[in-house]
Amino acid sequence: MIRVLLADDHTIVREGLRALLAEESDFEVVGEASDGREAVALAEELAPDVVVMDLAMPKLNGVDATARIRKACPDTQVVVLSMHATAAHVRPALRAGARGYLVKGSGLGDLRKAVEAVARGEAFFSPAVAAIVLDADGGADEARLTSREREVLQLVGEGRSSPEIARALGISVKTIEGHRSRLMGKLGVSNVAGLVRSAVRLGLVQV
Repeated sequence: MIRVLLADDHTIVREGLRALLAEESDFEVVGEASDGREAVALAEELAPDVVVMDLAMPKLNGVDATARIRKACPDTQVVVLSMHATAAHVRPALRAGARGYLVKGSGLGDLRKAVEAVARGEAFFSPAVAAIVLDADGGADEARLTSREREVLQLVGEGRSSPEIARALGISVKTIEGHRSRLMGKLGVSNVAGLVRSAVRLGLVQV
């Protein structure tokens, strides 16, 4: 029996995935998370074999949630299930430790294969994603952001002010302003609106 945790901020998606996996006798959905922080907490509590993870989630994006889960629960594997299949989305997820990456719209057969593969310690990618994985020298990748920079960028994209972000992350406003300045430099933007557009483009927030 493969124990699965579902992490997606859309209730209808989680219910659909649960219904699909319920048809499979060798899968057990042990929990559901509606944001990235909840996904990390449930993974630590439930120790599932596999987490099926969306990338664009509130409070903590799927990339950083994946990294925290892989660090805290090394026996738990992650399959990303996302509507995005660009290098800017795929490569950070793989660097964070995801072993599988499916595009939303994939059939139950692919989902089953992906969950089974990563549970065995193997990898599984949608065809469009596999091309990105194989293109190791893929030219100009999106700027490599640190985990903290992605976290700050997500909160900026969600409309939080610097004092609000500082309170949420338990660090100073001055530190947040430093992160925002470095983000603008890395992403080639000059104002908050540019940061918000970048957060949307990278799948950290949805519009």
